[in-house]
Amino acid sequence: MSASQRQFIPARAWNRRDFLTTGGSLLAWPLLSSTSSAAYRRRVPTKDYPFKLGVASGDPAPDGFVLWTRLAPEPLSGGGMPQANVEVKWQVASDEQMTKVVAKGTATASPELAHSVHIEVAGLQPARWYWYQFSASGETSPIGRTRTAPALDQLPQRMRFAFASCQHYENGYFTAYEHMAKEDLDLIVHLGDYIYEGKGSTKLVRQHVGPECDSLEEYRTRHAQYRTDELLQAAHAHCPWLVTWDDHEFDNNCAGSISEEAKVDPVKFLKRRARAYQAYYEHMPLRRSQFPKGPDMQLYRRIDFGRLAEFAVLDTRQYRTDQPCGDGNKPPCKEVFNPKATLLGDKQEQWLYAGLKASPARWNVLAQQVMMARVDRAPGEVIAYSMDQWPGYEVNRQRVLKFFADSKVANPIVLTGDIHSNWANDLKVNCDDPKSPVVAAEFVGTSISSGGDGSQTRKDTPGVLAENPFVKFYNSERGYVSCEVTPTKWQTHYRTVEYVTRPGAPLATRASFVVEDGRPGLQNS
Repeated sequence: MSASQRQFIPARAWNRRDFLTTGGSLLAWPLLSSTSSAAYRRRVPTKDYPFKLGVASGDPAPDGFVLWTRLAPEPLSGGGMPQANVEVKWQVASDEQMTKVVAKGTATASPELAHSVHIEVAGLQPARWYWYQFSASGETSPIGRTRTAPALDQLPQRMRFAFASCQHYENGYFTAYEHMAKEDLDLIVHLGDYIYEGKGSTKLVRQHVGPECDSLEEYRTRHAQYRTDELLQAAHAHCPWLVTWDDHEFDNNCAGSISEEAKVDPVKFLKRRARAYQAYYEHMPLRRSQFPKGPDMQLYRRIDFGRLAEFAVLDTRQYRTDQPCGDGNKPPCKEVFNPKATLLGDKQEQWLYAGLKASPARWNVLAQQVMMARVDRAPGEVIAYSMDQWPGYEVNRQRVLKFFADSKVANPIVLTGDIHSNWANDLKVNCDDPKSPVVAAEFVGTSISSGGDGSQTRKDTPGVLAENPFVKFYNSERGYVSCEVTPTKWQTHYRTVEYVTRPGAPLATRASFVVEDGRPGLQNS
């Protein structure tokens, strides 16, 4: 069936039989592109400029990438578009002035997908920069910059990328993105909590529109509000992104189909998840292979940067079992050591192992959400691990680390978000044994704005460092992490801003670390 023949099935209410009989596959592919005049209206008047949410690109391949935009002249009022399919033209050029067009086409922005479009461009040259632009309803979008990945057999001499997470709109300004967009980056990786689902508060720096998100329209409005931020738009237009989610794109501390709140019907929870996932897809530069099927959406995938690096983008929320012993920092209980407890789910875990075994990359990168290091957060003889992070699933954690060691995975690097603080960790299978070899490095990035203004040190900093000798850096300012990768060396810089409750904070580099090829331990730079 061609793309122009596919029809969209609007969301509907589900019951238990629906999930059993359809496997959650309730949405078919919408009309994404067509040359038939019957498929769309070529010119639909809009009340205002339709590209207020900017443009974005993502998931680069050696011959192309995904381009994204959404038509929304009234972003916080349902989008402001008519209930009609609208023609959107797009073009890609090899120059910033858009005079040397190398690819172009027409897509359909449908009301069923909030008039978003996802263009999978192919047939381009590897390892080079391109520029792109959309037009619709007599208006043109801003110009975005993106790039293709190197050829799969190529060993690039350098890659630069940044990663970030946790951008609570109400807690502060996205100043870190202003600085990030000034760096020479090939890629930006977002590790989750792109939005926060909670209701608006009048006591914070900025205010969410609407109540806690539940309906599809509420999730759409929340994404749109974040997308109106000019600094975030600039970072999206700067280079391609890799995205994955954590919990707040749906609901805080969710675990599979289980809510953090007691007595929430799992079926109702999955209905809500389907609405959240659809809105997430509508606002991200993702391929059709990530299109949600009811309450299910496969985000785990691999992105190669030639033979220099392979990114395994993971999902530690959708498939996990419930947090053991409740949530929070607690002494380990019996369920922590349950071999069936999982953050990844069996299918994703086996997919990860198969990819790592087959990877020809010099550096193998796990882009994921929650901290893998088993950090004791209590001083003295008392032990307290986070039940929401990998230490709450200790057998699964050790299984992954043991796989790194036994399979001799080349230079495993773990990238982490979630906890609004910076960490640099040596990862060991047995972190209780000082002589146990380091098998990987973990870089944990702080929040863009979540938590408000941070600080260089906290009251618990001396205790954390004393209790956990594998922790080499701990900082709770806001910011992002910038990485430069070569065939022989990985260098990480922790970029921070002193405040986010007002705009204009200058950028500082608080710490830098090096990992050498074939030597997994962290070294100060």
